[in-house]
Amino acid sequence: MNDTQTDTLRDALTRHAIDLPDDQIELLDRYCRSLWSWNEKLNLTRHTDYEKFVTRDVVDSLALEPFIDAGDRVLDVGTGGGVPGIVLAVVRPDLELSLCDSMAKKAKVVETIVGEIGLKLPVHHGPAQELVAQQSFNTLVMRAVAPLSKILRWFGPHWDHFDRMLIIKGPAWLEERKDARAAGLLRNLDLRKLAGYPLPGSESESVVLSISPKSEFV
Repeated sequence: MNDTQTDTLRDALTRHAIDLPDDQIELLDRYCRSLWSWNEKLNLTRHTDYEKFVTRDVVDSLALEPFIDAGDRVLDVGTGGGVPGIVLAVVRPDLELSLCDSMAKKAKVVETIVGEIGLKLPVHHGPAQELVAQQSFNTLVMRAVAPLSKILRWFGPHWDHFDRMLIIKGPAWLEERKDARAAGLLRNLDLRKLAGYPLPGSESESVVLSISPKSEFV
């Protein structure tokens, strides 16, 4: 394996059989470098090399991508350092993407990063549920935001403003689903596992979950 300290982004993508156009690799590289630079001032990410950027951020974002329809209005809930929203914006320029984070400092830095790399994405400062109450979206995407029960309580009153959630979860999702069911939070909802893929450095897997209203409640 290549020395990850002297890697390029292309090297890391190639190792994981991810084939992207040159312009997208260049844009992701600019994003990555800007993210790392700002990370020295504010904790935005736990990775500082291309290998971890690819295995954590790119892989997760690309796992969501096949399940988002062309032209969808998408909100990245709790974007943190910009994932999955910025990566999705790079690989799916057809999407109408917005980013949101409840931590104003993080949201302002992500807004700066978006400007630095030349993307035009609205970044909202504040709780996503307040934004969803005012605007409509096709899909909410989220990763490492909160347990399912908390997410469903936040957005339960606003299903008339969006169609579904796509959520990346680790192995704890089964226990979280059990808790949500016990609390009656999934009574009128369909929860489906759309995909599973290896969690780097472990024998467990990450999953993409879809949550939407049951057809009789739409």
